[in-house]
Amino acid sequence: MTDLHEAIRQRRSIRKMQPQPVPQKVVLEVLEAAGWAPSAHNSQPWRFIILQDAKVKRELAERMAEAWAADLKRDGVTTEEAVRVERRERFASAPALILACLTMEGLRKFPDIERQLCERDLAVASVGAGLENLLLAAHAAGLGACWYCAPSFCKRLVREILGIPESVEPHAFVVLGFPDEQPVAPPRKRLMDYCFVDVWGKTL
Repeated sequence: MTDLHEAIRQRRSIRKMQPQPVPQKVVLEVLEAAGWAPSAHNSQPWRFIILQDAKVKRELAERMAEAWAADLKRDGVTTEEAVRVERRERFASAPALILACLTMEGLRKFPDIERQLCERDLAVASVGAGLENLLLAAHAAGLGACWYCAPSFCKRLVREILGIPESVEPHAFVVLGFPDEQPVAPPRKRLMDYCFVDVWGKTL
């Protein structure tokens, strides 16, 4: 238990990676750990795509960066070229890049929108649990990892490039590699700031 608690506290989001590739065996091990996460109705609604082809990663990164810049332009925000390049390279040059997706297969179907949206919430939470397992397993293997939600903002584009069916929804990238930085822990809320007893507002 102590080792687990230490791993949870020591894990960091690592954005700077060393260039050497991550062995395929290690990538598969952390993905297997993701598959042991709890999920609603044991639906295991996560689907992972291991992105290996350099050309595919490059196309995906460049077109996603273009879409992001277009979104910002519509918002009246401009981005410097250096920022756009950094965003492209973050994914195009990743030592290992994994796309986490969601599917509603195995989840319940309801005739009303309200309950169906609740069921989708369960699937999203389940994918999040799988991603946390993946991140902790990567940390335990001596890897750095970072969870990016960029694919959620251009699902149609990611589907088109990777040939993903409509029943599978792109959600997040996980970048894996050997760490090239040691970031300090960001501030955390105190337990009493997010934990309540019996009723809302009654803290520990």
